[in-house]
Amino acid sequence: MSENNYGGDQIQILKGLEAVRKRPGMYIGSTSSRGLHHLVYEIVDNAVDEALAGYCNTIEVTINQDNSITVIDNGRGVPVDVNHETGKPAVEVVYTMLHAGGKFGGGGYKVSGGLHGVGASVVNALSEWMEVYVKRDGHIYNQRYERGNVCYPLKIVGDCPLEETGTKVTFLPDKEIFQETTVYEYNILKSRLREMAFLTKGIKIVLKDAREGIEQERVFHYEGGIKEFVEYLNKSKDALYDKIIYCEGLKDGVQVEVAFQHNDGYNEVVDSFVNNIKTPEGGTHLTGFKNALTKTFNDYAKKNKLIKDSEQSLSGDDIREGLTAIVSVKIEDPQFEGQTKQKLGNTVARSAVDSIVSEQLEIFLEQNPAVAKVICEKSILAQRAREAARKARDLTRRKTALENTSLPGKLADCSDRDPKNCEIYIVEGDSAGGSAKTARSRATQAILPLRGKILNVEKAGLHKALENNEVRAMITAFGTGIGDNFNIEKLRYGKIILMTDADVDGAHIRTLLLTFIYRYMIELIYNGNVFIAQPPLYKISYGKQIKYAYSDRELKEITEAFEGEDKKYTLQRYKGLGEMNASQLWETTMNPETRTLIRVTIEDLARAERRVNVLMGDKVEPRREFIEENAKYVQNLDI
Repeated sequence: MSENNYGGDQIQILKGLEAVRKRPGMYIGSTSSRGLHHLVYEIVDNAVDEALAGYCNTIEVTINQDNSITVIDNGRGVPVDVNHETGKPAVEVVYTMLHAGGKFGGGGYKVSGGLHGVGASVVNALSEWMEVYVKRDGHIYNQRYERGNVCYPLKIVGDCPLEETGTKVTFLPDKEIFQETTVYEYNILKSRLREMAFLTKGIKIVLKDAREGIEQERVFHYEGGIKEFVEYLNKSKDALYDKIIYCEGLKDGVQVEVAFQHNDGYNEVVDSFVNNIKTPEGGTHLTGFKNALTKTFNDYAKKNKLIKDSEQSLSGDDIREGLTAIVSVKIEDPQFEGQTKQKLGNTVARSAVDSIVSEQLEIFLEQNPAVAKVICEKSILAQRAREAARKARDLTRRKTALENTSLPGKLADCSDRDPKNCEIYIVEGDSAGGSAKTARSRATQAILPLRGKILNVEKAGLHKALENNEVRAMITAFGTGIGDNFNIEKLRYGKIILMTDADVDGAHIRTLLLTFIYRYMIELIYNGNVFIAQPPLYKISYGKQIKYAYSDRELKEITEAFEGEDKKYTLQRYKGLGEMNASQLWETTMNPETRTLIRVTIEDLARAERRVNVLMGDKVEPRREFIEENAKYVQNLDI
């Protein structure tokens, strides 16, 4: 067909759930592991909405042998009577039609996370099959769907006591859609379900893994709600005071719940939620919380002469240093930016949170002067450290083109000046740095060798980090600045590639570098600029024939092929980049045509935050627990 033959027949109308199968990313974000797990959250969200409405107190989630998922709740059960607009049972409408649900103001739900009516039907559309059982009115109803299509009309398959109600949904994600993986990760589900249980005080969520050899079960049930959430997040840190500050109230139809506590660290962790849905980009409720915090603490500090009237007020950043907080609001008609629910837009939420937190926090500070003094003193110290960091930061700012000589002396820069074409390799040690400088493409590849291990910034403030030469060299080379002066528009390289040895020390250096970027330049990760180079683990030689293996699986495939041909090969395990000459390094790790790069991403910020705290923080006990829990998954242990 000619490309110019564009007429009426080329306009496609996608019927029913076809649109979802055609463009799944529009509905669940991606068809990667992230999208796969999102299916579970959509179904669980529906059950949680029943809990928020006061009709459900237990949710069971099971990963079955075949990687299908079963979600059971003891809510009211999805309605089974006929929806008169469609002439179909309501349960069929919910699971087979987009934009159908009880959350549009019909009186079914006061507040809910699912607002667009696409969740249940989207999961159905992206599953090979789905089965729904509903207990309601003394009967058990059942219907099955395949790729969103109804297999048979809703039918009664049994009876149950009249008081027994609820919904059971089982679905198998479609391999045609989720081509990357259809295998569920227990730990990912565990993290999200634990979060849901914290946010819905009193609900019990059970997660079971029924897969052979890895059977396990966890129960999440928190009567303390978000207060216990803050306690959990601060577990790997030293709290400045014992009490968790808690504010709650109802104003202008907005139910507000806030819990927070300061620790002796330097990093701020504030997670916000609307109707139990995380809002990674915050919104009006978060703005209200920050305003209340800044205003109330400054008023208290000045009133009690902790800072003089003539002195500079504390900034919000100073007050929030070392803060762990959960801001949760429930609102009848939340306005989000898009289906992904990233940011809350309702102005009423800002004033509601601001008013409730200001009022209750003021009373708390008056009643707990010792706690108030500790927080104010930490904030004043933070202010001074921030000023010291600003002065140190000024030394690392990127100079203009006329002052380019200020770039680190050990940086071998590239000649191309277009950041889109350029990449910088952060290399462990001078030896590997020398090979990399020889191997590189001079036009587009810059090399910055680091001597030794950089400072663990999780245990030090920004002003300490900026005293470290290696840290300063990286900041200057990247060109973005840091902290308040960070500007991604000034980034000198489109790709920042961490290239370290494939041993324990190399992994440690890589972790220190990632911790630094995560803490002070997280926008680089969000923007997709940070990568990890994958040098080969093995070199397999047969005469002049050389092959490289990047994993044990690849090694097995290559050696089995050689053995099948009765070839006697030699095997070398690479421990460091310095063991490769320049041409080998180029061929295996630096050539854009043949190399393997792993892009660094953050799937779940709360999970990432906790992981960084546990692994890189001061406290030994949480780290020991983590090692004990995960030791069984270790591969390629370097001993």
